[in-house]
Amino acid sequence: MIDLKRISKWVSVGGKPNFILKDINLNIQEGEFVSIMGPSGSGKSSLLNIIGMLDDASEGEYYFLDKSVHTLKEKQRSQLYKQYIGFVFQAYHLIDELTVYENIETPLIYQNVKSSERQAMVADILDRFQIVGKKDLFPTQLSGGQQQLVGIARALIGKPKLLLADEPTGNLNSRQGEEIMELFRQLNSEGVTIIQVTHSEKNAGYGSRIINLLDGRVELI
Repeated sequence: MIDLKRISKWVSVGGKPNFILKDINLNIQEGEFVSIMGPSGSGKSSLLNIIGMLDDASEGEYYFLDKSVHTLKEKQRSQLYKQYIGFVFQAYHLIDELTVYENIETPLIYQNVKSSERQAMVADILDRFQIVGKKDLFPTQLSGGQQQLVGIARALIGKPKLLLADEPTGNLNSRQGEEIMELFRQLNSEGVTIIQVTHSEKNAGYGSRIINLLDGRVELI
């Protein structure tokens, strides 16, 4: 599903490259649940953003479902992202001016899904996440755990093949965190490929494989 070949990312500091990621080679099969670990500043979020097409690598090749992402124009990448990828952010990234219902519905509008179909899909996922009673509330009226549930519901509404999660339980208490991880486990059993960035050994254990980053490189164990 994902094949990264010699991916590097750098920023120029005083005319010299300062590497955030260096020479990453990585293959992820459809249906895997992969955890990316490493200390702060090791490049975890940068790697996830490149996989999620939110950022470009400075060099290297990226293949997603046999498409060469590194050669695509921005509009083509955006279409791939909308069609196949859901992203869960640690800071939720909900739109404060929109209700829970409207936040969850937004990706479907971008996908040009018909109104009647959108209503059915949103109703279904509200029910699945047991947040029907919250649908008319705004993000600021929700707890952290509820906001994260809405963020995950929004990421899943378009039925992505790949779910990316950046520290998905970082702002939650332990019980809320366990509920989120159990939800991920269930989604993975239903065929969704998941890549999560986490500091938590416990959360990493939900995955089928752990990738350790250190100083922008994959650490070989």
